[in-house]
Amino acid sequence: MHKLIKLAIVLSLFAACKNQTKPPETSQSPEIAENETSEWMYLFDGTSLEGWRGYGMDSLPPGWTIKDSTLTFDTELGLEQDYKGGKDILYGAEEFDNFELYLEWKIPEGGNSGIFYHVKEGYDGPPVVSPEYQLIDDENYANIHDLVGYNSQFGAEHPELLQDWQKTGADYAMHTADESQKQLNPVMEWNSTKIVFTPEKVEHWLNGKKLLEFEPWSEEWNTKKASGKWDNAPDYGKYKTGYIALQDHSSPIWFRNIKIKKL
Repeated sequence: MHKLIKLAIVLSLFAACKNQTKPPETSQSPEIAENETSEWMYLFDGTSLEGWRGYGMDSLPPGWTIKDSTLTFDTELGLEQDYKGGKDILYGAEEFDNFELYLEWKIPEGGNSGIFYHVKEGYDGPPVVSPEYQLIDDENYANIHDLVGYNSQFGAEHPELLQDWQKTGADYAMHTADESQKQLNPVMEWNSTKIVFTPEKVEHWLNGKKLLEFEPWSEEWNTKKASGKWDNAPDYGKYKTGYIALQDHSSPIWFRNIKIKKL
């Protein structure tokens, strides 16, 4: 009798193990996998543009589309349209205050784009109101584009060069990235970006390395705002909640795995 009871127990345990569900495999970056919880939500998952629209618009401007499971700005599609408006886009389904944002991106030679947060509408565009994580081809941009006229207005010693505050990972025109920590992949190779925002500290990450941190709305922050590009933009950076947006800068750009977690 004891042997029969033991056999029944063994068989029941075997059946229970057999029926356990195997966790789904994931191809996500280890940077996300380490922090993956039910709190993460996709803003773009490679299959749908639901929630996305143009800045100040009800629909997407021409050029933005899904191609090979990426959210991309296709310059050829954009140029096919007789369109005069702005082409920056935002995720308009929800505003965010404190968050951790993760996405992957790649850019062509001479490309330029950016990631905005705390975006509010009713302005000429996101740059005058919203902080920007800069995305640009650090290596080739100045060789392809004439920067002298633009950079001269800010007193640049070498206006022909891309300035530190204009390089990838910078809090554009505010805080520069730590170049010793930057591991920017060559053009047309994927990079990962993470932005962490809290009232105590903002962090910009690139490919798993932290490039900068600062305290928003601090005395130092206000001094930087008042002494540079944003001295004539009174509402720049003042909002504590808003949309996530992506910049069109007249060059192709590709995004994927856009996720956010509220903090």
